[in-house]
Amino acid sequence: MRTTVHTDAKTGDQYTQVFHPSGLEIRVMECKGYQTAYALFGTRYGSINTRFRLSPTDAFTEVPEGIAHFLEHKLFENEDCDVFSKFNALGAYANAFTSFDRTAYLFQASRAFDEALEILLDFVQQPYFTEQTVAKEQGIIAQEIQMYLDEPSDRLFYQMLEGLYHHHPVKIDVAGSVESIAKITPELLYRCYDVFYNLHNMVLCVAGNVTMEQVLAVADRVLKPAKPSMLESAFLPEPVEIVRSFVSRKMAVGKPMFSIGFKSKPEKGMELCRAGLVAQLMLQLLAGRSSALYQHLTAEGLVNEAFAVYPFAGDGYFTLVFEGESDNPQAVLDAILAEIEHCKTHGFDADHFSILKRASYGERVRNSNKPEPAAMNLLGAFIVGIDSPFAESRILAELTLKDVQACLCERLQADKVCLSVVEPE
Repeated sequence: MRTTVHTDAKTGDQYTQVFHPSGLEIRVMECKGYQTAYALFGTRYGSINTRFRLSPTDAFTEVPEGIAHFLEHKLFENEDCDVFSKFNALGAYANAFTSFDRTAYLFQASRAFDEALEILLDFVQQPYFTEQTVAKEQGIIAQEIQMYLDEPSDRLFYQMLEGLYHHHPVKIDVAGSVESIAKITPELLYRCYDVFYNLHNMVLCVAGNVTMEQVLAVADRVLKPAKPSMLESAFLPEPVEIVRSFVSRKMAVGKPMFSIGFKSKPEKGMELCRAGLVAQLMLQLLAGRSSALYQHLTAEGLVNEAFAVYPFAGDGYFTLVFEGESDNPQAVLDAILAEIEHCKTHGFDADHFSILKRASYGERVRNSNKPEPAAMNLLGAFIVGIDSPFAESRILAELTLKDVQACLCERLQADKVCLSVVEPE
């Protein structure tokens, strides 16, 4: 059993990484001074993983959109009882989520941690699907999808992605569509489970009032050895060009909403981690609350407190997003494009860069030893494909103004932008 201790050279924080004989990677960070522990049992399986194969000589298998989310819902039910009731009996909070590139099952507990961890590892390894339970869940999730279709912020975001991406499944709702989930069968669920819930494709991340010895004792008792996997999840080739530059719809909103996305070159592994950090800092310099652009937009009444900027990136996609509310979304986009060109010509202010860099680094350090964000960071690093989340602090500390300027020039191109708008009916 291979064990590695990773240390943040700046803060002294540590986490231990173990490759368990079952095939599961285990990451544990002991957080001193906390009474609670937070555990995540996650897999590299999200809504975008609809096309896969297990051998380079096999043809790709394509499955219905939304099946990863559907599978997450179904795993909480087993043949005997609802798993939530078991966690509740221990006083533990349990939940799960599916996003574009991951699915995770989690709990938080201040007592009976070992028992709760055993429940977590046990139920995720015991899928139970029948024609009757699948049909029942199709009705439940169909209602959920209809609810999402009535949510303006959801429609705003996905129609922006549809304007940017030709083929990449990131443009598809995580829950899929009513039509796609109708194609899901118990056989397909077992197929996807066997492929993506192989322990070699999964990770257990734990942080808080816990020791590696505790975690390993439960893992040794509960985990079932898995055969090594040659899983390949792939996407159709994605053109550099966008689909369209403008898309809109009318919904029941009090004020027009906008989402502006710039399509950019995707990255992998450590480069994805670095590019995301650089882009986040660049966007704050360009349009964050302390920027000249934000002051201008608010002074002109073009945006309000809902305005936000962030990078949205993962396997095969990288988008820089500006979103908010405005009576004139096109004027907001015009102001953003003008400020981009201004900053490309004149550069960012060095003092402003230093202030935002220190603030970003400080916030990251403050959250590095808290159970929930620590466990989430361990999971995030695994999904990206890097050993240690501490790399983010090192990258951030080493970033220069030149790095941020290069990001601006390379990733914010006027011919790669889509303006998505939801207008009042």
